Amino acid sequence: MKSIAAYVRVSTRGQKTDSQEQEIAAWLKNNGYDGRQVEWYIDRVSGKTLNRPEFDRLQRDIFDGTIKTVICWKLDRLSRRLRDGVNLLADWCERGLKVVVVTQRIELNGAVGRMIAAVMLGLAEIELEFRAERQAAGIKAAKHRGVYLGRRAGTTKAKPQRAIDLRHRGLMDQEIATALGTSVRTVQRYLRAGR
Repeated sequence: MKSIAAYVRVSTRGQKTDSQEQEIAAWLKNNGYDGRQVEWYIDRVSGKTLNRPEFDRLQRDIFDGTIKTVICWKLDRLSRRLRDGVNLLADWCERGLKVVVVTQRIELNGAVGRMIAAVMLGLAEIELEFRAERQAAGIKAAKHRGVYLGRRAGTTKAKPQRAIDLRHRGLMDQEIATALGTSVRTVQRYLRAGR
């Protein structure tokens, strides 16, 4: 029975998970864990939300009692939001779950671990907000210089017809977004345009 979860997350479908997987695998090997004990959960969705297919599967396995340890590359792979992350880790610690973050060399399974996690999750959320502020400032400066054109009208990140086809097959907005590697808002825009 697999009692260890290795959780990997990247923000988009185009990003690679190789480096996270390699570091987690190396940590498992160096700490004497048998690879046959490990179940891998890999998401290609933003960490702004906890609604992710593989993360949902991980949560079900934790709730069922099959997973006793969760290993991830960095704490922000679990959540980019302070409140979500703290609530998540508090719930996991109350269940007796051990959480290992390999690159930050921390184990979260007690009061001190939860406190450290809260600080690190807070820093991850601040970085997310700073990134958005830097992007907005860059756009404002480019507009002021007259060089920012924005996205041309009618351009798309994926194929709108594919979104419509997937909807006809019964997929929900989040599932279509995951399949296309776009946001739910983009999917909804495609579906509105196709009506």
